Amino acid sequence: MPSPPSPSSLYTLSFALALLTTLLVAASLRLLAILPSRRSTQPFRARPIATRVFIVLGSGGHTHEMFYLLRDLDTRKYTHRTYVVSSGDAFSAQRAVEFEAGLEKVGKTEGSGRGERQACVGPDHYNIAVLPRARKIHQSLLTTPFSSLYTLVKSFGPLLGSPPFLPNQSPKNAYERAAADLPDLIITNGPATAVIVILASLILRFFNVRGASSRGKCKTIYVESFARVKGLSLSGKLLSRVVDRFLVQWEELEGAGGGRAEFWGILV
Repeated sequence: MPSPPSPSSLYTLSFALALLTTLLVAASLRLLAILPSRRSTQPFRARPIATRVFIVLGSGGHTHEMFYLLRDLDTRKYTHRTYVVSSGDAFSAQRAVEFEAGLEKVGKTEGSGRGERQACVGPDHYNIAVLPRARKIHQSLLTTPFSSLYTLVKSFGPLLGSPPFLPNQSPKNAYERAAADLPDLIITNGPATAVIVILASLILRFFNVRGASSRGKCKTIYVESFARVKGLSLSGKLLSRVVDRFLVQWEELEGAGGGRAEFWGILV
């Protein structure tokens, strides 16, 4: 007949279970604190003079739709743009360069009225960040978790700030400080890389890295693809409950994603 466990081992087990339960409860409360409500329509905090927007590009159709979404982007408000592309996606990177060239042309021709901010255009006001693919074509599902984890780790660098244009020098003005800071806003329309990037931003907010949560940084907007008429994409299903705003382009999808989907008409 086996001997009963000693009181010391029972005490150790009880302490470990209590500690684990406490950590789980604390983590759950922290997660609830940073995640949006079922359908949050609260406006973002007052925008400072300089802000950084983080734009996750896909490939092909996702990139095409994203630049339609950004066609009226106000460069006086969104003063630094970071475009995220997957490795090997030269098409999206080139589209970002062409889009910025168009913004620069418009900014120079429009000028500025009395009391208005100058358009923030040109090479000093954008950068392109390249992330490794979370899953390559025909990649085995067995190795996908490892490549996805590698992409997640690599996502923190671009989120924490864009590369300085003058290395080894501190930012000199509000625009350079915004570029070197966490993004104020992250916009995506559903490529697989977006899921990894949003997860990385949630980790930063969870641990309040560089004030990501307390300063209201890394707010997220997800726009479901125009091609999704009757149901959400896989990315949409995964992100619907964790992004700050979840927009759909067909009335049939309003209220999807646990009631968080907002219909604002055709956006592309």
